[in-house]
Amino acid sequence: MRHGMWSRPATRGVSLIEMLIAMSIVTLLAAIALPQYRDVRERGYIATMRGDLRNLAVIEESHFYDTSTYTANLATLEAKGFRRSGGTLVQVHEATAIGWSASISHAATLRQCFVFVGAAAPVGSATEDGRMDCG
Repeated sequence: MRHGMWSRPATRGVSLIEMLIAMSIVTLLAAIALPQYRDVRERGYIATMRGDLRNLAVIEESHFYDTSTYTANLATLEAKGFRRSGGTLVQVHEATAIGWSASISHAATLRQCFVFVGAAAPVGSATEDGRMDCG
């Protein structure tokens, strides 16, 4: 095939403009998807912390049934079956014969969950007896 003086032979491949357009589309999709992914992960961490606090509450009530007092000793609670999820830190702030309070944090998030039961002093953002708050 003969080409004129100003014509160019057909080339194969991707032009720079096509590559830039494709990269722009990928960047736009990533910018949309990444915050949603982070939000899903955050909700997962909060669900994990809530689950651990529920389990702690069950074990605390079991201990109270056996001894007529709550305990702040995590080793005692673990001996009764309490298991915390990986990456979480559980703290029992107060435990007496009339109530207890605790908080939990996760290494992968800055959020914490709090709960208090009975006459224990409220801790963190928990304001209602027996109701968890992850503020």
